[in-house]
Amino acid sequence: MPGPRAGDGTRPRTGDTPAPRPTAAPPGRPRVLLAPVTVTPSKPLTPSHLKGLLWTDVMYRATAHVADVTLRYSHTTYHPTEQTLGFWEFLDRHHPDLDPSTLDELELGALYVAFRSAGERVPAAALRPYADAVEHGWTHPAAARVLDIWTAQYAELGLHDPGLRAHQPPGLSTEAMIDRLGALGMCLDQRPLGGPVLLDLTRHGVPLRTLIAPDGRPNYLACALRELLALAPEHDEVVLLYDSQLDPDYQRLARVVAALGPAVSRVPIGRVPIDGAIRSAREGGWRDHHAGALLAATRSGHDPRAVRLGLRLYFIAVLGPGQAESFRPDLLHQCLGRAARLLAAARDDGQPPLAEQLTRHRRSRLHVDPYRLTTSLLGRHRRTPATDLLTGVFL
Repeated sequence: MPGPRAGDGTRPRTGDTPAPRPTAAPPGRPRVLLAPVTVTPSKPLTPSHLKGLLWTDVMYRATAHVADVTLRYSHTTYHPTEQTLGFWEFLDRHHPDLDPSTLDELELGALYVAFRSAGERVPAAALRPYADAVEHGWTHPAAARVLDIWTAQYAELGLHDPGLRAHQPPGLSTEAMIDRLGALGMCLDQRPLGGPVLLDLTRHGVPLRTLIAPDGRPNYLACALRELLALAPEHDEVVLLYDSQLDPDYQRLARVVAALGPAVSRVPIGRVPIDGAIRSAREGGWRDHHAGALLAATRSGHDPRAVRLGLRLYFIAVLGPGQAESFRPDLLHQCLGRAARLLAAARDDGQPPLAEQLTRHRRSRLHVDPYRLTTSLLGRHRRTPATDLLTGVFL
């Protein structure tokens, strides 16, 4: 049974509060919501994770100069999924004396791989106490430990921290989410008959999709809707950033969000193959490619600013939005060298205002395209980079 216990450090963090909402936008300034898929805090950050995080970070920082932008990245919202609660229950049942504070993300990740390999499906009743505790601000010590490690890595990577360790519950309860979907004519609730709750977009030619299983377990799509149905109407554009393998579900999300009024942009981001193979993080195999190892390898001989810029050049401009290119340490280190040269050449004089520099990379959308922006720093016809662009977006 989860919950705070005296002396074990698992009480909800009283100092952690939801990230402050942005102030009201000036008249005519567009409002943009960035809603990336989250990474489950149960393992190291892999190159695929880093690619998505860096892509999101550049989009957020760049768009903030031309719009009123909100980055919503809440682990609280997605904790109720079975893969998270199931892992917590697995740890408490198989390793009741485990002290996560003594483990690093690789050791905790190995336990997560063991959980997924076991293939156990415990009764929903065993997960319900965990779900209830999450709603009241509790996080399992193993997840809290991973989030602490990630927070330090975010700082070294120069990533904006959207509230990794904060309790940030979604704006709607599960019942309110179902009611809101029903009002949109997009819900088929079969619970009175002992069945599931389904997202119903059949009038758009889209098959039914389960949101909540008959035993009450929500999937990540249900969790996303609890958040987006509340936030989307307050914005002019909603940008959904996600693993390209989730595209069918994000097409569904986009249809629902569009029905609420805002423009919707889907930004699928391909994974990063390792030695030509794309593997799920649940399978392990991180070897020397996880965030901690990459940061350790770049600390020696590279200025921290060049590391931050070089990582963005590699994971965004070189790898691109697809997933055809395998991870190559040699190209990453070339990008670190290129970053150092760009920083040395950057100048202020004769450069257009930063907002003007960024607007040309928006296409017809309100948000700034990280790929267009980052690739503009490379190539034969690149311009001398502006200091304010590098410091205001990439560093």
